Amino acid sequence: MADSTIPVSAGFLPLLDSALLVVAAESGFAAQEDIELSLVRETNWASIRDRMAVGHFDVAHMLAPMPVAARLGLTSLAAPMIAPMALGLGGNAITVSQRLWEQMRDAGAPGDLDPGRAGQALKVVVDARARAAAPRLRFAVVHPHSGHNFELRYWLAAVDIAPDTDVEIHVVSPPLMADALDRGQIDGFCVGEPWNTVAVDRSGGHVATVKSLIWRSSPEKVLAAAESWADAHPQVLDGLLRALHRAALWCEQPEHHEELADLLAAPRYLDMPSALILPAIRGRLRTGDGGTRLVEDFFLPATRAATFPWQSHALWFYSQMVRWGQIEHSDANARGAMQSYRPDLYRAALAPTGVPVPGANAKVEGALAQAQPVGAVNGPLELGPDGFFDGRVFDPADVEGYLARNQGEPE
Repeated sequence: MADSTIPVSAGFLPLLDSALLVVAAESGFAAQEDIELSLVRETNWASIRDRMAVGHFDVAHMLAPMPVAARLGLTSLAAPMIAPMALGLGGNAITVSQRLWEQMRDAGAPGDLDPGRAGQALKVVVDARARAAAPRLRFAVVHPHSGHNFELRYWLAAVDIAPDTDVEIHVVSPPLMADALDRGQIDGFCVGEPWNTVAVDRSGGHVATVKSLIWRSSPEKVLAAAESWADAHPQVLDGLLRALHRAALWCEQPEHHEELADLLAAPRYLDMPSALILPAIRGRLRTGDGGTRLVEDFFLPATRAATFPWQSHALWFYSQMVRWGQIEHSDANARGAMQSYRPDLYRAALAPTGVPVPGANAKVEGALAQAQPVGAVNGPLELGPDGFFDGRVFDPADVEGYLARNQGEPE
């Protein structure tokens, strides 16, 4: 490394969507920006959040709602964070035990990952258990302030299952999900890859549906930075965003998929056979019935402006925090949520590269039934489709109206 190289420490969890950070460090993309990127693996999101708050990490692979929660004072070690970049779209699935899947299949679940029909079948099972006075089903998510928690709740509520009333929802670290399912401690979970594939491979789990069908082109993880660090090191952050953008383009190329799986499989990263990582990179999920399902947009590292930090994503996460009782709605809270995502920093960093970036900071979520050109800087850009499976939309300009229509649990 040159004497002018700047060290940057980044925390991450062993997940497929840490790929951009891994590739930026391993491929030389970070070094080309005079950054010595050091990755530190953690086992749970609370540790990532807390170590960011106390200055152990400069940046981190982080749950997309977590910078919003930090800015709104919902974290134990409150420290302002920003999200100047997303780390891709999609990448999650909802997996259930084989026993629960057999009950859902008997109730009409078709096994094609369709969230509507799978959810309707789960509703039949939940209602039957209630009539029999059987214990409620137990689902797991990775953190209360996670896309996993909010998309699981969204799915359940949309099929008339009341989270926290009809089922239980608990927090389990991603690497422990498959073991908890295997031991019968939970009946299902929502987690990022490769832990759904691990559960299918080792624990007899069955993938019921996927994030990219519940909400197409939906956000998952972000690059988070302490606001104080970002303010003090603007040129370093710019260089890191450019390195990660190049990594995203590299990850999306099919000719790199096997190499990416091998990189991620290393002991210092995911520490597992690349055969368990490659299927999700290719969008070919093992569902648990002995075959695979092609989900073309299961994980998108670059296309559809996958790394752009839309403020409408931040506001959707905020709306779910309000919906599920984590915070009260106010204009000030909505502004704080929106300000945690920084598309201005993203644009400024990528401006020298000439790559197309969205011209707007926010968009109506769920409005695009198919791919569509949008206004962009530096050339043409397509977004979508981005629909929610139940046909609803989220207008970031009308958060109050959305909340009035979507408060709490179903009747």
